[in-house]
Amino acid sequence: MSNPRISLIVPIYQVQGYLRECLDSILEQSYADFEIIGVNDCSPDACGDILDEYASRDERVKAVHLRENVGLGRARNAGMEQATGDYLFFLDSDDTLTPGSLQQIADRLDATDDPDVLIFDYARTFWWGKAQRNILASVFQKSGPEVFTAKQRPEFLKLIMVVWNKVYRRGFVDRHGFQFPPGYYEDTPWTFPVLMSAERIAALDSVVVHYRQRRQGNILRTVSRKHFDIFDQYERVFTFIEANPELAEWKPWLFGHMIDHFIAILAKDNRVPDSARAEFFEQASRHYRQYMPADYVRPQGLQGLKHNLIARGAYPVFQTLKVANKGRKRLRTTVRKAKNKVEKRQLQQFYETQLKRPVDENLAVYSSYWGRGYVCNPVAVYAKAKEIAPQIHGVVVALEDEVHTLPPGTDYIVPGTRRYWEVMARAKYFFNNVNFEDMLIKREGTVHVQTQHGTPVKHMGIDMLNYPAAAKGMSFGKLLQRSDRWDYCLSSNRHSTEIWERAYPCSFKGLESGYPRNDRFYTSTAEDVRRIREELGIEPGKIAVLYAPTHRDYNKVFVPQLDFAKLCEDLGDDYVLLLRGHHFYSGSSELEKLKSAPNLIDVTGHTSSEDLQLAADVLITDYSSIMFDYANLDRPILVYADDWEIYAASRGVYFDLMEDRPGHVARSQQQLLNLFTSGAWQDELSAGWRETFRRRFCQFDDGRASERVVRHVMLGEPVNTPAVIPLDERTPAPTPQQAYSRTAGRTTVPKPASGEPTGTPVKVN
Repeated sequence: MSNPRISLIVPIYQVQGYLRECLDSILEQSYADFEIIGVNDCSPDACGDILDEYASRDERVKAVHLRENVGLGRARNAGMEQATGDYLFFLDSDDTLTPGSLQQIADRLDATDDPDVLIFDYARTFWWGKAQRNILASVFQKSGPEVFTAKQRPEFLKLIMVVWNKVYRRGFVDRHGFQFPPGYYEDTPWTFPVLMSAERIAALDSVVVHYRQRRQGNILRTVSRKHFDIFDQYERVFTFIEANPELAEWKPWLFGHMIDHFIAILAKDNRVPDSARAEFFEQASRHYRQYMPADYVRPQGLQGLKHNLIARGAYPVFQTLKVANKGRKRLRTTVRKAKNKVEKRQLQQFYETQLKRPVDENLAVYSSYWGRGYVCNPVAVYAKAKEIAPQIHGVVVALEDEVHTLPPGTDYIVPGTRRYWEVMARAKYFFNNVNFEDMLIKREGTVHVQTQHGTPVKHMGIDMLNYPAAAKGMSFGKLLQRSDRWDYCLSSNRHSTEIWERAYPCSFKGLESGYPRNDRFYTSTAEDVRRIREELGIEPGKIAVLYAPTHRDYNKVFVPQLDFAKLCEDLGDDYVLLLRGHHFYSGSSELEKLKSAPNLIDVTGHTSSEDLQLAADVLITDYSSIMFDYANLDRPILVYADDWEIYAASRGVYFDLMEDRPGHVARSQQQLLNLFTSGAWQDELSAGWRETFRRRFCQFDDGRASERVVRHVMLGEPVNTPAVIPLDERTPAPTPQQAYSRTAGRTTVPKPASGEPTGTPVKVN
């Protein structure tokens, strides 16, 4: 087999939310003569598993796993050692290729007779959906020889000095022995020597790479002394020029570019630590004196003044110049903010007073769905904290009309009250399954945990940018400002971990603890199941069908997807239908009209979704995240998807539920009824789908998620303490049949509706 034309070397580190998109953008190219060398730089997240998954299903992907983290440059070197292609293409693992771009590269290489380097263009892609082509793209349109040297077309040296906007002929790289050094700014001592040495360079006037502009996670935008690496990198470039006298003419240009680079780093507040800025300036001054060519001419204007200050080592004057420029900008911002603050002053005064008091290290706030009281993941953590961290006092957020639903003895705060803002100002720990209001200030030392409230089928966070019907005028900037407060974000499966990282590009730490609310699916007893059914009015022996549809963004009110009266009638008296409308519709007139249907119980306003799932023999849902929770019980799930295409188009979805299904799919009410009358709702085929679904989406739910969260977040114990129980070793709560059979003998399973033959019988232990 001949070597591939192009080797794409993809160094990988902490990009689990973006890696699939990167690899897919390569593998879906129309041009196929390539290989991917994915280099897992000892990434602490799921990147290694994702890489292995792709390598296992496509022979063009080779997975390289480094034993220790070596950094971007040396990870690329490790990839080069494995590459066999004619050309090397270094692609960052959070960036993507545009469709058809590899074919354009291959065609251009052929048309220019295999140059040493081919340069192409890129576009910056922003989290809010904007794509902006390189502002210097005009260099590709300038006239000049199609194959050239850097001296013949120096305008290409004005482009951003990165490695990923070019492909390199392997023979050329090997002949010169080019390698990436360790440290930050590793592209510098590669790009300059490569371009200055290349005898044959070509250009492609096309956007090949979408360069992702991440809100968080760019190491070059991190305050660190690692920015001092820039000095070593330029030393390497000048050393290379000294070893190649024919390149000496580049010294003046390179020197000026180096000093401009130092100035650019000093201009940013998120680069060099304040305590080290004078030291950085001094080092820049030493480089100025050491490498300044005799024939160097300083630039004119303000930039020339900055060059002069660095040459003189005049840091105080340089800093004064910087502060003066920033001062004018800050004055305008301060005036604008002061005006807004005055307008809100009366509301915030009490809160601001409380913020001056010390943080209470033993105070925690738990809030769900904007104050809906004692529900979901936050209160599951609250209950476990009372048990194993009793020194931490928990307070639940509850609206006035939810207070009566709280268990006796629960301390609570009502939003908008003085005590609410007192507690919010002083608490150490904050747990929420949505977001707290914009007014909340995250104090230093406090810990915010985003528990989430389900596994995502539909698009979330900034992934909703292209779905205005779903976004409903949402300010994505404010959404991310609220999300910037998160220290942790919980997930119950690897799918969610990847989605949360991409949909909320903030600096939180993913915590693969499982969802605390799902603990009950492994800790509840037969007695619990019987009690819940009795409280709901479900007679022993009845098959309880829980119907829980999701909200549809294109409907303003609850619009029934089913004819409930007819369904109840067709199912017969052996069945009872539990209708769980989305909480947006609780108390709506549309739901009230349905209560007259026979054998139907409206449980939309029931406090606990977990209770309803424990009581149900089978779940009917559409695209609601309840399916992922219910799958923990290993009971039948039916998907009623009469409008799947409309829903997917209007909201956007992360996977095809019609393929990756938890059970049988019905596209009409008659099909749904047939699943019951035939007994297929509980057949072996349904069980097989459910098994695959559970392994993918119930990874970390094992009954101990709450404990893992409390021990890590509040008690400082290691992540995954206790360890997650493997799926095959977990025992879900008893089914209703099992619950009754354990106390009153074996309960007869009701016959399917219309007396049709059953599918595979359910064995009751």
